[in-house]
Amino acid sequence: MNTKDNLPTEQDMANEPPDVVATVKGHKRLERNITLLAVATFVVVAIGGIVEIAPLFWIDNTIEEVEGMRPYTPLEQAGRNIYVREGCYSCHSQMVRPFRDEVERYGHYSLAAESMYDHPFQWGSKRTGPDLARVGGRYSDEWHVQHFVDPQAVVPESIMPSYAFLLDTDLKISDPAAMLVALSRVGVPYSDRDIDQAEADLLLQANPDLDDGDFLQRYSEAEIRDFDGQPDRLTEMDALIAYLQMLGTLIDFESAVAQEELAQEKGR
Repeated sequence: MNTKDNLPTEQDMANEPPDVVATVKGHKRLERNITLLAVATFVVVAIGGIVEIAPLFWIDNTIEEVEGMRPYTPLEQAGRNIYVREGCYSCHSQMVRPFRDEVERYGHYSLAAESMYDHPFQWGSKRTGPDLARVGGRYSDEWHVQHFVDPQAVVPESIMPSYAFLLDTDLKISDPAAMLVALSRVGVPYSDRDIDQAEADLLLQANPDLDDGDFLQRYSEAEIRDFDGQPDRLTEMDALIAYLQMLGTLIDFESAVAQEELAQEKGR
């Protein structure tokens, strides 16, 4: 054995079968030639990538459409932007995995369709706090306000910092229509009507005294009310709570399960 290179010598290989000798010589040539090694690595990675990516070009859709899913309302989208801005994804996930303990705690496991309008998605990779994929409707608006103002008042063991400033910060979206236009360019199906009404929709969702027009027809299951307990102003707290209160509420999971089973039966 050649101790310097940790490779077998010709004397070591003398009694080996020819195919073993040829393989060892090939490895020596590959490992000692950086260019050849780089080319071989590229070829292997390219083949692996093609095997994973190519099938996607031959299927109609990688996400099963589920009844009930819709784009975010302007107020919900503004709240989602605040959620991202404040880094809430660092401590909270939005993906219930298909494990018994998670399903029993949070509810039905997450479906791909639930993230189809998320740019970027908020699946997360850490749970310092609980998963929020099914938090909509579980707590009152008042509970959320108190939780943001003083987290330890409602969850004593919480290490979440206070976000009381959201209650005192007016929501300022310079151009709600432009926000929807940007999202529509990456595939979110906002209609021309949605874009034209973006600013009005933003205001009316937090003010039940305003005429909602066709708002609920365009945004099914949307909640219209004062979310932060301050009916005389629209704050960032309104937007964030509106966003949280809709998470996990749009899909009829009985229907979703049926569609998944049907998809499996069809071999899709």
